[in-house]
Amino acid sequence: METAIVAGGCFWCTEAVFRDVIGVSGVESGYIGGSVPDPTYRAVCSGQTGHAEAIKVEFDPAVISYAEILDVFLGTHDPTQLNRQGNDVGTQYRSAIFPLDDAQRAEAEAAIARANADHGGRVVTTIEGPAPWYPAEEYHQEYWEGEGQRNPYCLATIPPKLMKLRKSFQNKVRQD
Repeated sequence: METAIVAGGCFWCTEAVFRDVIGVSGVESGYIGGSVPDPTYRAVCSGQTGHAEAIKVEFDPAVISYAEILDVFLGTHDPTQLNRQGNDVGTQYRSAIFPLDDAQRAEAEAAIARANADHGGRVVTTIEGPAPWYPAEEYHQEYWEGEGQRNPYCLATIPPKLMKLRKSFQNKVRQD
């Protein structure tokens, strides 16, 4: 198994997307890229800690490559919006990739170049790190599968992302 860490706005939304990707065995919501140790959701949402809401994706590289994980990531959120995704505004909602080694950094650079070709050079996704990972509070984990399906924000935001996943990455989506 390998690990990818990405931030693309609300972690509930990116977690929901990657739970449907073939080869992904686990997704954890959390915080990365800030200056405060052991941040809380409330602190991160204030925009004062420097952390991004992010997800840690565990995947089988024999089934889906790190490059493909990044393509799904960049293809299911708007990588051209600086410090926002939809109504979520602030550095905590930035689009960022947190490579864990030099090979992942090179893949991240290549993925951003591919996305820039698709978006006319307007991609603002950053490559950051290394940085400590902090898991989000338990009630944020698997949020879409539980509380999220009753949350109006999630109901407005997540289904369009899942539709984009199914349309753009048909061969990477679980059919169960």
